[in-house]
Amino acid sequence: MTRLSDLRQTYMKGSLSEEDVAKDPTEQFHIWFEQARQSEIAEPNAMTVASIDASGKPSARVVLIKEVDQRGFVFFTNYESRKGQALIANPHAALLFFWPELERQIRIEGRVEKIDASESDAYYHSRPLDSRIGAWASPQSQVISGRSYLVAKAAEYGLKFALNPPRPPHWGGFRVIPEQFEFWQGRPSRLHDRIQYIQENGQWRTQRLAP
Repeated sequence: MTRLSDLRQTYMKGSLSEEDVAKDPTEQFHIWFEQARQSEIAEPNAMTVASIDASGKPSARVVLIKEVDQRGFVFFTNYESRKGQALIANPHAALLFFWPELERQIRIEGRVEKIDASESDAYYHSRPLDSRIGAWASPQSQVISGRSYLVAKAAEYGLKFALNPPRPPHWGGFRVIPEQFEFWQGRPSRLHDRIQYIQENGQWRTQRLAP
């Protein structure tokens, strides 16, 4: 049986320097994201969201990013879920995109805010009907008796709302407003490239971090 300590990967697929990256980190994110998408990576929009609740306990989970622009990174969830309650109590988060096929990761840290209700409405109504019903049926993060509970609730709300369910008041989007970025490219001998963006006087500045 192979020991975990013996598992090693040599990273050879790219490099990253201060001269390579865009001046704006959101632009650099879009460049790398498009390369990940064109590489046919499964769900390149999957990211880990880490939060800290009101008692100081950390937790992390994978969600799908739905919008990225100069205002920040948007994802959607049940505001009454564990992550929703943590982000409301402590509105700061860390995001991580990991694309092992490209030997890359992107780390983002920032403050969190709810997006406008109109934006949440627009995205909710763009979703497939079963997903819209599911947002009503699932008391996310709560203990339930079994899968049959979800099936029954989905049927109940399907009958109630038919083809036009409204957005649940407890469901919507969060925006992570970045305060720093880090772009990581795997390199041989564990001498990885790490380029960090930090804000100074409203401007982004890059610096290299030791691997």
